[in-house]
This record gives sequence, structure tokens and C-alpha cells, in this order.
Amino acid sequence: MKKQLKAEDREFLSRVRQAAFANPFSRDRDALDYALAGVERTTPAYECLKRVLALVSARLARLGRDGVGRVDALGSDEDRELYEALVLFDVFHCHADALDGLIQAQLRSGDQPAPAPFARSAIGMLADRGLPEEEAIRSFSMFYQMRRAYYFIGAGLVGCSDCMREFRRRLWDNLFTRDILRYERCLWDRMEDFSTLLLGETGTGKGAAAMALGRSGYIPFDAKAGAFAESFTRNFTAINLMQFSESLIESELFGHRKGAFTGAVDHHEGVFARCRPHGAIFLDEIGEVSIPVQIKLLQVLQERTFSPVGSHERLRFRGRVIAATNRSLSDLRRGGRFRADFYYRLCSDVITAPPLRQRLSEDEKEWPMLLENAVRRLAGREAPGLAADAERALREQPGMNYGWPGNVRELEQAVRRVLLTGAYEGQAALEAPDPEESFLDAVRGGRMTADALLAGYCLMLHRRHGTYEAVANAAGLDRRTARKYVVYGRDNAARMP
Repeated sequence: MKKQLKAEDREFLSRVRQAAFANPFSRDRDALDYALAGVERTTPAYECLKRVLALVSARLARLGRDGVGRVDALGSDEDRELYEALVLFDVFHCHADALDGLIQAQLRSGDQPAPAPFARSAIGMLADRGLPEEEAIRSFSMFYQMRRAYYFIGAGLVGCSDCMREFRRRLWDNLFTRDILRYERCLWDRMEDFSTLLLGETGTGKGAAAMALGRSGYIPFDAKAGAFAESFTRNFTAINLMQFSESLIESELFGHRKGAFTGAVDHHEGVFARCRPHGAIFLDEIGEVSIPVQIKLLQVLQERTFSPVGSHERLRFRGRVIAATNRSLSDLRRGGRFRADFYYRLCSDVITAPPLRQRLSEDEKEWPMLLENAVRRLAGREAPGLAADAERALREQPGMNYGWPGNVRELEQAVRRVLLTGAYEGQAALEAPDPEESFLDAVRGGRMTADALLAGYCLMLHRRHGTYEAVANAAGLDRRTARKYVVYGRDNAARMP
């Protein structure tokens, strides 16, 4: 005889289910936890969670006494789903500390998957409550993914301002979608089809956000090995596209075969070949790549295959693409320097990292929190005295109205400067003008000769693409003429009006 949940049980389990699958970085989750615990919002978060877990444990015990100790004891699909959510919530939190320990162990061990000795306990608890073995193993894999996401998004992107809360919320949704239950049912092994574009000023934390996403993808658990199939440290591969010239960037992305070009003395694996199943590639400075490279990247995103330079072999790319830029893609697209079809293939989700000045203006507690985090990273331990000294110095100079053009990266360097010298003056007096902006200002002002105009344009192209061939192709010149104007522009840049 199948059981049926009582009305009061159904109401409680519904609230647990709603809380269990809510975005942990959203204000909705906070409200759900406090309502479920029945405590005031002034109660510390850990006390609230402790109360919720006690209520869940007590309800499971009472349901067991009433003959509802397994999912399959219930007659309706709705009741089974509610009871399963209660079980998942309980087992997840019973092993939360062990999951955190596994994350730390994996960081220490690097690319070799760390053993998970507590996995048998977690999977056994799920099986005892009526989940089929395959489903129990996948649920355990989901536990690990959720705990990694919470760890890397929370620890890597600190801040209490509204814009940072929203930033973290968006990153969580990027991993699990707006509906984590739908993700678990349909999309957990299909996220390679969802590319992500991170926008924001230099130094706002786009790289940290990309790493949090790349290390938080789904990784299946290998029950026979007693470990997860991959180390999350191998699942994230980053490449700064500005580091390589036009002639080398294809080799770094797609690899090359021995003899493919002069200097190719051996086979070389590119980042797409090194990407693991369920992994992610981070393409930083995507706004700087040339149109030919954009076309080849577009083909990879559309066809999920690529060929190393010098080979006709088609290799499959099985990962996810995360890209970032501090450039205005709208301006680049209007100028014909960024293909619209490539943009639309990249932008399954577009997330903007907030600038430091916005964070500081929204919440005054952001300032000491960021300084304490910066000092902790530098010292390798809590050092409140150092953080207080840094705060006093920076409040005096450059002062609270300083715009922090280098954002969090500049703030961290400012802390280093203060610890070394006792003061930080800011960057306004130190920054050299952007040569491209100076050139464009001179063009707009009509203050250039024809030769200076062509030289400045060729020099700008060479800074972007790195080769005389690329300059010649873009400017419609032969290679020798392009080189002449690049050299002329470089020699006369300081004297250009």
C-alpha cells in the first residue's frame, strides 16, 4: 500500500525543495532559509542553517516512523519529488564538510584526481532512501559540482555590494541555468553548447570569474576508482590571445604538426586539444583577434571540430568556451573588426564584471572587505593590523574619491605599495596616454599629413596584429610598403601632432 504525504508535510517539504534548489547567491535564498528556520533575519547565517538542518533531520525521522522511509514508498509523482528533494538536501549537508575537504585535497594534488573515501557513505545514504544506483551516483556528482561552484564563486569573488551579489548570482546561473532541476534532468552533459562572454574594465576580475566557471563544471564520479573522473584543475585552460603574434596564435589554439612551418620541429598540442571532456577554455582578450582567427574560432564553435596547422585530421572539441574582453564589442563590430556571427555564437550568456568605483559607491563595507582579502592573499594568513594600516594610508592618499582606473588589480598593487613604502599616490600622474587614442584624436582634429596618417594607421594595425603581412592585407599595401610605414610611424610616434 503506497503512502501519501500529509498536508503539513507536503507544505514543509515544498519549502525545503524551493530552498534547496534556489541560487545560493540570491536574496531569495536568504529569505527562504530564514522563513524555513523560523528565526529573525538578525540571526547569524550559520545558526539559521543549523536550525534548518535540525528541522529536516527531525522531519525525516518522523516520516520514517510513519512508514515513509524511501522514495518508492510514496504513491504520487509529486510526493516522491518532494521527498527526494528532502533526502538530497539532508545528504548534501551531511557531507558538505567532506566535499570542502575534497576540494582542498584536489587543489593540493593538482591534476591527479584525489580519492573521495566518503563517497560510499553519501551514495549509500541516497540508495537507502530509494534512489536507484545510477541516479544516486549522478546526484553525488551534482553535490560535488554545486559545492565547487559555491566555493570558487564565493571565495574568488568577494564583496558585499549589490553589484557583486548580482555578479555572483549570474555566474551561478551560468553553470546551472535558472532552473537547476531542469539542468539536472536535461542539460548537465550539454553545457558545451553554451558559450559565455565576460565583459568589463581591466582589473575587474574577469579572469577570476572565468576560473570559477571553468573549475565548477560537471565531472562524473567513477565509483570503481573511488574518485571523480577528472581533476577540476585540469578542466580549466586559459590563454591570453594578446601574448601571441598573428603567425603563432593559430598554432597555440589548434596545435600544429611537425614540419607545418619553419621552426615546427615537433608536434604541438593547442589549447583546444588539451581541453578535457566537461572542461572549459578561457579566451582572454577576444576583442584583439583578427578576422581570420575569428572565422576559424567560429567554425570550432559551430562544428565542434578543428584541425591542427599542417594537418587535415579533424579533432573534436568537447569543452566549453569562455571569452573575455575589456573592449567595446559594439564599437569593434561597427568598425568591422569583430564579426557579428562570431559575436552571436559567443554570447549565449553575457556577464559584466562591475568596476571597483561602483562597488565602493554601493556599500561602504566593500572597502575593508577587499583590503582584508588583499592582505590575506599577500600574507597567506589573517593579518587585521596590516589591513587597518593599508586602509588608513589609502584613505589619506589617493583618498576616497579616487576612481581606481585599474580596479581590483590596482587596489591589490596599492596595498603592496603601502606595505613597502607607506603610501600610494594613484595612477593619474603615472599613466602614459594610449597611443591609439592619441592617434585617433589627431585624426579627428585634422592635424596630420597624408604620410603621417598612413604611418599612424599602419603602426596601429601592427600593434594589433603583430605582423607586416597582416598590416599589408588590412591596408591594401604590399608588404614592403607596409613595413616602411610601420617603421616610419614607430620612429616618429613621439613627434606626431
